[in-house]
This record gives sequence, C-alpha cells and structure tokens, in this order.
Amino acid sequence: MIASMTGYAALSSEYSSVSLALELRSVNNRFLDLQFRLPDELRSLEPVMRELLTTRLARGKIECRLTLSSQVNTAQNSLLHHAQLAALQILSQEVKSVFPTASDLSVSDILRWPGILNDHRTILNPGELHAPCLDLLQHTLQLFMTTREREGATLKNILLDRLNRIRELVAILLPRLPDILASFQSRLIQRIQTAKLNEMDERIRQEFTFFANRIDVDEELSRLQAHLDEVENTLQSGGVVGKRLDFLMQELNRETNTLASKSVDSAVSQLTVEMKVLIEQMREQVQNIE
Repeated sequence: MIASMTGYAALSSEYSSVSLALELRSVNNRFLDLQFRLPDELRSLEPVMRELLTTRLARGKIECRLTLSSQVNTAQNSLLHHAQLAALQILSQEVKSVFPTASDLSVSDILRWPGILNDHRTILNPGELHAPCLDLLQHTLQLFMTTREREGATLKNILLDRLNRIRELVAILLPRLPDILASFQSRLIQRIQTAKLNEMDERIRQEFTFFANRIDVDEELSRLQAHLDEVENTLQSGGVVGKRLDFLMQELNRETNTLASKSVDSAVSQLTVEMKVLIEQMREQVQNIE
C-alpha cells in the first residue's frame, strides 16, 4: 500500500502502579529522522525502540514520546511513607537532644526528605517496564501505520484523478497535431509568397523542414504518455515509492515545458498550461508520500 509520511497515534496502558502513555507523530522528511522523548528511567529503551521503528518506517521525521506517571489509589495507599516518617522523627529528636537550639523541621523540609513520599517509580524496578513499554510501542506503531496507510490511499486517489485528467488533455491534443502542422505550413507558404520568394528553393525547403521538426511534439507526447503509465504502475505497485514518484514528476514537468516551448497554436498552449497546473498539484501531493 501507499503510505503518507504524516501520521499520528497515541495509546496508554497501566502496569502495576504506573501508567504508560506513548505518542507517535510524523511529518514529511527526505529521510528517516527519529526523535525520542523518554523518561530518564527508561532512557535505556531507546536503541531497542529505534530498531523497531526502523524496521517499519522508511521516511519521515518521527517523534516518539513516552511518559510515565504513578497510579496511586489514595483510598488504599497513603501518599506518605509512614515508616520513613517515623525514622525521620527519631533522627530529629536525636539531633535536638544534642543541639537543643536547632530549628524544627518544616512541613516542606519533611516532604522533600528522600523516601517520605511514596514514589512508585522509584520503588518499581525500571527493568520491569521494558516489556510493557515495547508491547505498547508495537500496538501504537500498528495504529500509526494504519493512519498513514489510510491517508496514503487518499493521496493515491488524488494522484490517479489528476493523472486521468492529463491523459484526457493528451487525447484532445493528439488528433489536433496534423491540422496544427498543416495550418502552420499554409501560413508559412503564404508569407513566403507575400515576400515573393520561391518556395521551391532548396534552402527555403531545408529551413522549412528544420523548423517543422522543431515544432513537432510527437516525441514529447510519446514520452509524456510513457511517464504517465509509469506513474500509474508505481502507484498500483505500492510500497516506499515517494522518491520515485518525485523523480517522475520532474520528468512530466520537463516534457510539458518542452511542449509549451514548441507550441505554435494557442489551444495547444492552453492545454499545456493546464497540464503543468495538474503536474504541480501532483508534485505537492507526492511530497507527502513515504
């Protein structure tokens, strides 16, 4: 399938006394650029997460954000660690017995004391969270890929619609070419006769043949149709095709520019302008494809 480079997915899960939340978001980029926002406790997971994302993603600027928060039920668990609080009280009394003038501990001093508050993240071994985090990443990545593929399908339909319109313009242009050349030849002969030149003169005939070849766009139209077929085949084959489609857009634009430069008919010029507009619209959409 065709996948867009823009996407977003977020999932959360609970493990023991902590809550895990993972978010993936991406925007366009020529290459794969992975950026991680991880808690310090889980920083060691980055190489494994990077490898997992690299196996599924090829292009785009990807941000992976993992957050870790405590899940404390105040109805069952006190925020205060009473054993540590009792030990601090004993220590404070011992210090006061030696230094009677020492200041009493304030509430903020007590709360900042290490171990007074129940912090389940410090109690829980970070290694225990590795498996749940990777499992959460797998599920989030699957949802992320689904959103990118869904948007990619929309982009594919847009490109095919523009492609068909260009084919319609080519079909309008092809039957007109013989008449355009005949009309141009007739006007040129009239000008030669007005100038009282001999149209049978060998040099004039050579110049006419040379200029007729210059304005002949049959070869450009053939290449344009071949590129259109290749774009459609690439879209139907799917996969990581963004760079190839971008190259084909350049080729389509080159052939259309040549058609415009060779045009000696206003109708042909109008058709080529519309083609260029359609190709530019396609090129902008291709920038979003992985």
